[in-house]
Amino acid sequence: MNEIKRNFTIKDLENISGIKAHTIRIWEKRYSLLSPQRTDSNIRLYSAANLKKLLNIVLLKTHGYKISKIAEMDTKTIRNTARELASKNAINDAALNAFKLATVQFDSKLFNATYNKLLQTTPFSEIFKTNFIPLLNFIGMQWQTDTLLPANEHFTSNLITQKLLIQSEKIESSTLVSETTYVLFLPENEIHEIGLLYLNYELLLRGGKTIYLGRSLPLDNLISFFKSDEEICFITSTTVSPSSDIITKYFKDLDVYLTQKNHSLLASGQRLNQLEGISFKSNIKLYPTIVELLKDL
Repeated sequence: MNEIKRNFTIKDLENISGIKAHTIRIWEKRYSLLSPQRTDSNIRLYSAANLKKLLNIVLLKTHGYKISKIAEMDTKTIRNTARELASKNAINDAALNAFKLATVQFDSKLFNATYNKLLQTTPFSEIFKTNFIPLLNFIGMQWQTDTLLPANEHFTSNLITQKLLIQSEKIESSTLVSETTYVLFLPENEIHEIGLLYLNYELLLRGGKTIYLGRSLPLDNLISFFKSDEEICFITSTTVSPSSDIITKYFKDLDVYLTQKNHSLLASGQRLNQLEGISFKSNIKLYPTIVELLKDL
């Protein structure tokens, strides 16, 4: 079982905070803002407390605080001031930085306060595109380089999922205007659901009739939909599944099913680049991201 990461290199700090390692060293030497330990080979190792403090410092700088002024504050004052600013002025880069801080600290109160402040002035769709997508991309990159752990990803993904479900439930079913039925599903063994949930939200917002089937759905579970005389647009997303050795066959099988009643399929995900050059008989469209897919809805 993975443990929460306790020590970070200066490169980790740079990756998470966006502050160059050279600048971090200057702040450390000139203002004693951080206090790393050193290994026997003289490599700096920063504690989780150091990382949290640096992210708080970045939030203060975003709001116009000079680094010399910040250096005069104790750690508690820095933390409290940053948290207050993040919750009261959660916009643009400051909001994204607050979400990063919440992710690292497993701080649901900060996450929710930042989100709720944004929601007062910004449509949910915009929050998702300008904050949640960059946040998830950031977490994914840091997870791949062991800067963050899967626990951080799960924590934030679950919070975002909660927001998506709540916002989707708020949309009145009486707003349906589309004659097309959208069936949303993820391939078997695919569990990364946030993108599909967001597509479902956007379709509902636009008056679409959706049937949300969710994660890890065996293909044979869709047979009744494939046989339907009703016009259906299937929507799916691939992050880890289907695997490289079966993804071509998977979409070829879909192609066969779709031609039976002239249904269509929209699919997003970076894994789809493995299908470049493959032609389909049915109406299958592939997109690298959900944002690109949304443009065709």
